[in-house]
Amino acid sequence: MSSSTWEIITSSLPQILTAAAKYTIPLTLISFVLGLLLALLTAMVRLSLLRGPFQIVRGIFWGYVWIFRSTPLLVQLFIVFFGLPNLGVQFSPWTAAIITFTLNVGAYSSETIRAAILSIPNGQWEAALTLGMTRRQVLFRIILPQAVRVSLPPLSNSFIGLVKDTSLASSITIVEMFTVGQQISAKTYEPLLLYSLVALVYLVICTVLTVLQGYLEKWTSRYVPTQH
Repeated sequence: MSSSTWEIITSSLPQILTAAAKYTIPLTLISFVLGLLLALLTAMVRLSLLRGPFQIVRGIFWGYVWIFRSTPLLVQLFIVFFGLPNLGVQFSPWTAAIITFTLNVGAYSSETIRAAILSIPNGQWEAALTLGMTRRQVLFRIILPQAVRVSLPPLSNSFIGLVKDTSLASSITIVEMFTVGQQISAKTYEPLLLYSLVALVYLVICTVLTVLQGYLEKWTSRYVPTQH
């Protein structure tokens, strides 16, 4: 490795890590937490026993999930940031990214949560209701704790995927890791080196999250009997 290459790495890496700490990680955390709350609400509404006119609400949530799962995330970002101003609705790049990523995560995660809840045998509902528990008590004390364990692996995968998807925020002028790599690459004429460095940072972050995912899965399954 030449001295100039090493100099580029040592000068570029702090800038990339700063962008990760300032934009990539906060963008991921905020969007995922808000997305999970939206996903839980969406799953609950779609699993509810709403009847009559209230079925319209279920239809609205179904349409939301259908739209955001059927269109590319990049297109969604462009509609929110570049398209909505034509209707008089304008957001800053950061707000537009948060809104888009939250809606996208909410749509995908709601299906994960809904499937996890549906995977719990109906007999558990019936047994708990027979003991005099309300539906709310059954849901929060019996069903959801088990659904968390079932949904943890796919939700963790969604979180790791979101870390990588934040690179799309560069398309709406957010200076996250990928954008910093592009800017330095344009100055140094070393695209292979800079993009490889950015990829390495993503690799380290996602590897750490994968290890944490493994520990979380073991912890949530600690009371589940192992099969021999």
